Amino acid sequence: MNNNEKSASVLLPLILIISLFFLWGMANNLNDILITQFKKVFSLSDLKSGLVQSAFYTGYFVFSIPASLFMRRYSYKAAVVTGLLLYAFGAFLFYPAAAQREYSLFLGALFVIASGLAFLETSANPLIVAMGDPATAERRLNFAQSFNPFGCISGIVIGREFILSGHEPSAENLAAMAPAALEQFYQTESHAVQGPYLVIGAVVFLWAFLVLLVKFPKIATQSSTGESISWSDYKNLLVNGRFMFGVAAQFFYVGAQVCLWSYTIRYGQQALPGTGEKILANYLLASLIIFMVGRFVATALMVRVKASLLMFIYAIANVVLCALAILSPNFVGMIAVVATSFFMSLMFPTIFALTIKNLGDNAKAKAGSSLLVMSIIGGAVLAAVMGFVSDLSSIHVAVIVPMFAFAVIAAFARACFKREVAI
Repeated sequence: MNNNEKSASVLLPLILIISLFFLWGMANNLNDILITQFKKVFSLSDLKSGLVQSAFYTGYFVFSIPASLFMRRYSYKAAVVTGLLLYAFGAFLFYPAAAQREYSLFLGALFVIASGLAFLETSANPLIVAMGDPATAERRLNFAQSFNPFGCISGIVIGREFILSGHEPSAENLAAMAPAALEQFYQTESHAVQGPYLVIGAVVFLWAFLVLLVKFPKIATQSSTGESISWSDYKNLLVNGRFMFGVAAQFFYVGAQVCLWSYTIRYGQQALPGTGEKILANYLLASLIIFMVGRFVATALMVRVKASLLMFIYAIANVVLCALAILSPNFVGMIAVVATSFFMSLMFPTIFALTIKNLGDNAKAKAGSSLLVMSIIGGAVLAAVMGFVSDLSSIHVAVIVPMFAFAVIAAFARACFKREVAI
């Protein structure tokens, strides 16, 4: 088989796998809309509405290592199909959850979706690398990752157009409603999530069927025969202070990102009183767009500036922006909240690379990667903490939670830069 035939044989599998980056980006950022919707439907406190992210990221945490072991035992392709089926099943669960108008059922559905995404994220990245010329692996992976922000943006647009109604009665208006009218309002708002999630579930199920039918390269369908990961690898990493600092930085980064995006609309409701939820969703959309732009800018800057130094500068910039959002809960603070996304753009991959670098053999690197994926639990923890602080004070004061997180990231980046300079 010549090179052109090889390229043609791998093209369709690559398209199917690259699309996964779009699909999980969409699921992640629909949560930011759900927080606003569920707060309205169930009259939740900020802490309880933040449980959307807690349930979601706990799913990632619980299934990261099982997904990795499953992938090694069966194959990349088997892990992808399993992840898509779990994703679809979780989306379909939104129908009975909305019919019964039960918040705990929604949280359970989100946990199932996230368990599927843990399988997808664990398998898709290495599969993109494996399917093709090693010399162009980084280019393929960067291309695939570029579809993730498009998925994130699509999630916000879908939520804004098909879930948020723009109907936001005050507490006084709700109290004045007749019982039948109040029940109808809650029922209508709860059922708004059914249609979008049924469509998403159907599309994801179809994608699982396509992945199952399409012939993939042998590397994608065979179990791993490489060096196995032992528990001693994990034990050694857990006592490696340098590595654990990176895990902590990733924990706080994911937490900061989830906090800011989850509560952007909530912040706007306080900072810009009288502004409708659909308009405020546009600020969240703007955050994701500048996040995407920021990735390209950071990549270009890294040609001349060390990644660790650039991340230190970006983290300090976000500490300042968060302080501004705390001190100026108005239009200026709203712009500051949106602007943090530009500086967050380089953090996840940069923290990941700086933490994994120089770990040693391949098994330790794989073990380290799975622990870094588990650190995504920061999204579950800090979103709940920010909601708790908001309930005790106000949402603009609660921005102190992501501000602290960015300070930790700045400390990690400074430590990495000092170490690189000393070498």
